[in-house]
Amino acid sequence: MAKKLPKFSDLPLNPGDPPHSAWGLYGKDDQLGTLNRLTDDLVLQAAKEEIQSGARISLNWPLDAQSLPGFGRQAFHKSVYRKAPRVVNDDIWFLNTQSSSQWDGLRHFAYQKEQKFYNGVTLDDIHGENKTNINGIHAWAEKGIVGRGILLDYHTWRLKQDIPYHPFKTGSIPLEHLKATAHAQGTEVKFGDILIIRSGYIATFNELSKNETEAHAKVVPPLLSGVEQSEEILEWIWGNFSAVAGDQPSFECWPSQKDWMLHEILLSGWGCPIGELFDLEKLAEHCKKINRWSFFVSSEVCNVPGAVASPPNILAIF
Repeated sequence: MAKKLPKFSDLPLNPGDPPHSAWGLYGKDDQLGTLNRLTDDLVLQAAKEEIQSGARISLNWPLDAQSLPGFGRQAFHKSVYRKAPRVVNDDIWFLNTQSSSQWDGLRHFAYQKEQKFYNGVTLDDIHGENKTNINGIHAWAEKGIVGRGILLDYHTWRLKQDIPYHPFKTGSIPLEHLKATAHAQGTEVKFGDILIIRSGYIATFNELSKNETEAHAKVVPPLLSGVEQSEEILEWIWGNFSAVAGDQPSFECWPSQKDWMLHEILLSGWGCPIGELFDLEKLAEHCKKINRWSFFVSSEVCNVPGAVASPPNILAIF
């Protein structure tokens, strides 16, 4: 797979397609994108190498962690009710899948200028008279997002380097800092890895009062630190990873510092899942304890045909 991968400089693959897109690489009807990199052989090798103790750590933030989510999104609500006269309970959940830990699917964020999603899917394909479930999150449910994961604990690294960083202000995490974090940890990047970045967002969130977190959530547009928008970051992700994730609400710096966004290219150009609001606090603690920042990832999205995103239902296994 790695030898057959087109070079980043060869993108877009087809004349007239959006910038850096790889439409058709896995077929015109493909709905897996970079998850195609997670072959059976790669997953098997990851399991053999990474599962050593059987320790398991959840990366799922509580669904109700935010009383007021940012970006104008709805909060989670749960209703538990008794099915009288029997001693039996049911419950009903109402959630915006973006309000807590989630994988962004391929219907979430299009190329804004071209108004097209992965492999050329349009809004009409999703909302029109002849709409289908194309590019829905259910396409990922059959095999899940499973393989070798690596944590880049940027938060811990930058504290040691005395580098200022504020999750609730617009700021960029440059590629050189992510590579320096990997080097300091002794973490090797392998093709097909699931990249997970701890920026320090949830660590900071946990220190704030409800009034403070809700005040930040009301800021329009949201001001958030995250991964920089750069050609270098894109080339690094293209050449190495099957999915990317972090503890931030937007993964990338927000608002964008360029006239384009990583979301456009990752989701709609390559079909690369973006995970956001992953709770990485216990994971970071365990990685530091055992001095290893690689692990086996098992994530199964909800099988909802045509859905835009899903809670990750994710475990790191050591």
